[in-house]
Amino acid sequence: MKRLHVHVAVDQLTTSIAFYEAMFGAPPTVRKPDYAKWMLEDPRVNFAISQRGATPGLDHLGIQVESAEELAEMQARLATLATPITSEAATTCCYAKADKHWVTDAQGIAWETFHTLDSAPTFGADARTVAANAGSIGAAASCATDASCCAPRQGVAPSAAAPATKSCC
Repeated sequence: MKRLHVHVAVDQLTTSIAFYEAMFGAPPTVRKPDYAKWMLEDPRVNFAISQRGATPGLDHLGIQVESAEELAEMQARLATLATPITSEAATTCCYAKADKHWVTDAQGIAWETFHTLDSAPTFGADARTVAANAGSIGAAASCATDASCCAPRQGVAPSAAAPATKSCC
């Protein structure tokens, strides 16, 4: 079964955690000094917030899958689109290790499909991991120093790069 993933960049983590605790009626499942995540069943969503220097607001959306087979199915769906796909194998980001595929929709919103492999003690890859994997997965090279580690790279623009538009409802 798949789970919707939403990641919001915030400027005040403590205040935002209090807001979302009230909104969801539950404390975060994961809480770090710069990050919090709720793994909710009703609604079935992986909702994350982070205070890492990105412009506050929607950072990216995603679909979290439960198996490598489901991730392969998602990659096949994405391959039918006329948009670049950025793939990352066993990348460390958001205190987790995962296999991922990134695309950007027509409005410039970044979408991540991913299968979580394990938890991680750091938000992103450390410098040794980045250096060791830079050639094989390419996109992780900026992760250790990039404040928006869990943003798509290699030609897939994050939503913050999209033109700001306002609409109602």
